Amino acid sequence: MRHIKILLSFCCALLLEQMAVTGAAYADDYPTRPIRILVGFPAGSGADIVARYFAGKMQDVANQTVVVENKPGANGNIAIGLAARAKPDGYTILFSSNSTIVAGKLLYKDLGFDPQADITPAGLFSETTFALVVPANSPDTSVGDLTHRLKGADRAKYGFANQVSQVAAEYYKSLAGVAAVPVSYRSGPDAIGDLTSGALDFVFIDGTFGSGQVRAGKVKVLAVTTTKRHPIFGGTPTMQELGWKDFDFSAWWGAYLPAGTSSDIVERIGGWMNKISATEETRIFLERVAGRPLVSDVKGAQARIAAETVRWTTAVKAAGITPQ
Repeated sequence: MRHIKILLSFCCALLLEQMAVTGAAYADDYPTRPIRILVGFPAGSGADIVARYFAGKMQDVANQTVVVENKPGANGNIAIGLAARAKPDGYTILFSSNSTIVAGKLLYKDLGFDPQADITPAGLFSETTFALVVPANSPDTSVGDLTHRLKGADRAKYGFANQVSQVAAEYYKSLAGVAAVPVSYRSGPDAIGDLTSGALDFVFIDGTFGSGQVRAGKVKVLAVTTTKRHPIFGGTPTMQELGWKDFDFSAWWGAYLPAGTSSDIVERIGGWMNKISATEETRIFLERVAGRPLVSDVKGAQARIAAETVRWTTAVKAAGITPQ
């Protein structure tokens, strides 16, 4: 019996060693086949524009085909759920923003997954400025004008297509003491369509898509949501500059993988994203679409997620939003 136990222990140790060697060899060979990128928003949206740029550059640095799959719905949570359930082999990568990773658990009672436990960040790669916009023919020329008009409106409405847009609007309402009915949209372009027609009073729109609408004269920008102005919006002031305390909302994007993915693969993908973000070409591209490049490692991404969770929890509570 003692000999059998010794033999079994030896076999188990040998098997574990072989698995470790195989895993290391697998990571060294990665990638050997096409990689798919999941994006939780529709084709043509601001998120999609940024995702396709980085996916194209990843194809170059990874020397492998990279395919973007748009999985819109539930404010990006459908894509997260698919990533959480994917095989942790590095061939399914999620491009997602803080609005779904951080705010998901604050805005939904039961997601069916944990966005911070079931997926792991490889690194952050860009940040997108949001802007408060009104119809081009609106009489409002400032946030003060909009606030004054909303206080006298019978049934004002605002549109949103993601959590950044929703929470920013609700936080503004709470600070301004105004009422406006939220209207949910599948995408930013859908919301802007109703804004230009007059069906909505205002929208906090992602600058990647929204900046083009401003240039085209379809909407008027009153303020940006980040702590710093962005050159794409010229001299447009920030909400904080206008006196709206602690107003700081943006979408920062990261690459995420299913929990359990080899740390070697996670670090390799993070390295790819850092290499892409550090180029002058990427800086110029992102500036043109209301963004800024980010460079981070896994620990840096985790630290920012933790800090952002605290900040968003405070904002959601102040805005009076309850999970649905």
